[in-house]
Amino acid sequence: MKLLTRCNFMKHVALLYRPNIIRNYDVSVRDYVTILSFRRRRLRCPVHLSSISCFYSSDDKKHFLTFEKKADALKDAFEHKKEQLKDTEHRLRQRSEEIVRDIKHQKEITGQKLRDKKDYIIKDILETKAKVKERIEEVVEKEKVFTIPNILCFTRIAMSPYLGYTIFQENYNMALGLLVFAGVTDLLDGWIARNWKGQSTKMGSFLDPMADKVLIATLFISLTYQNFIPLSLTLLIVGRDLALVVAGFVIRYMSLPPPRTLSRYFDVTHATAQLAPTFISKVNTAVQLLLVGTTLASPVFGYVDHPALHALCGITAASTIVSAVSYLVSKDTYRILKKKS
Repeated sequence: MKLLTRCNFMKHVALLYRPNIIRNYDVSVRDYVTILSFRRRRLRCPVHLSSISCFYSSDDKKHFLTFEKKADALKDAFEHKKEQLKDTEHRLRQRSEEIVRDIKHQKEITGQKLRDKKDYIIKDILETKAKVKERIEEVVEKEKVFTIPNILCFTRIAMSPYLGYTIFQENYNMALGLLVFAGVTDLLDGWIARNWKGQSTKMGSFLDPMADKVLIATLFISLTYQNFIPLSLTLLIVGRDLALVVAGFVIRYMSLPPPRTLSRYFDVTHATAQLAPTFISKVNTAVQLLLVGTTLASPVFGYVDHPALHALCGITAASTIVSAVSYLVSKDTYRILKKKS
């Protein structure tokens, strides 16, 4: 087909020009159309363009085939790039999955290390606490609390509120009987602690005077309420006893070795100090008990407002002041206990 088209083209060119003019067959379509138009005007005859159309179609097809080859090449390059992008995307996805797995693995390892560290710290704290407790037990003397003298002291403390209630109710006979019972228990706990082996305790040195102070304070307050004892004397005695109680708590805090916790502070089995009352303090306690006893018995035996009671109130006030001063100046009032070597 190409050969025939080429032959037709050469035929028409031979008709238009002389043979010696034609040098080669390389003529464009535009030149060919121009020649045909000029020949038509001179010869005044029709010119057939079928050969031109055939030539033009052949040349355009050649260019189209070239373009198609380029398009195929571009398509192949695009497909190749597309495959490369798919491969890159697949590798990136695999890499991201590996990174996620590594992060999860590291997270599990870190969590396990933290749990192990937490267990180690808790175990170390418990062991340290046990060692500290063991050392404290070695330093602080542990003694038996529930002895007969201590039980008698607890009994006096427990019965003091009821004794005050009977005085408020003006049941003086019952109140006098309770006071006698309290006095007997006071004598018994001292005698038992001195003569029975294993009954004397360091805590008893605090507990016995504390029981006396609670009983005396209750009697003074209730008898003052019934107008048997002056209010000024009651305030003096109660104030002095409160000061001694506060001093006892301070001594307990000072004598308690670290760590100073509430559970250890109020653990009565740990004796850390021993109280040693002065002689004048013992005399004052006896005078106070004599005053409240005789005053409580006055409505029972009918000597209320007797002058001897007023004199006894003055003696009680003076001994209270002297005993308070003796606690301030004496150096042997208390003794902090240490571990026996």
